[in-house]
Amino acid sequence: METVERVVAAPAEAIFALLADPDRHHEFDGSGTVRSASGGSRYLRLGSRFGMSMRAGVPYSMMNTVIEYEEGRLIAWQTRAPGVFGKLIGGRIWRFDLEPRPNGTLISESWDISEEAAFSRPIVRRMARGTRRNMATTLERIQKIVVDT
Repeated sequence: METVERVVAAPAEAIFALLADPDRHHEFDGSGTVRSASGGSRYLRLGSRFGMSMRAGVPYSMMNTVIEYEEGRLIAWQTRAPGVFGKLIGGRIWRFDLEPRPNGTLISESWDISEEAAFSRPIVRRMARGTRRNMATTLERIQKIVVDT
């Protein structure tokens, strides 16, 4: 599992509202692959399903399910390819933990590939260094959105 952290001078509720709105994920995605939400929930809760239109060289889509949720503090979703391809591609988990601090909120973003499908796991494992960099960029972007606007 890869984890990055950053203290952001904003309340956890403001950060959580951003994370729980799939229509805004493209604004803070540090990888540059998220294009737009496609169908599903507009404000995420435990069990919510939402699609993402993506692009990494070529366009593709992923389906996500919220698997952990604590309002204002924790949200995690598991991503898989849509349909029958979901058994072959995906399973990784993106988790955001928010911990209030006197000077703002400690955001911890984790990328867990322990449930990644056997077919895609070797490819995803090789992406760890770049993913860690992208996660740091994600936290920078979250800070800009919630602090600078």
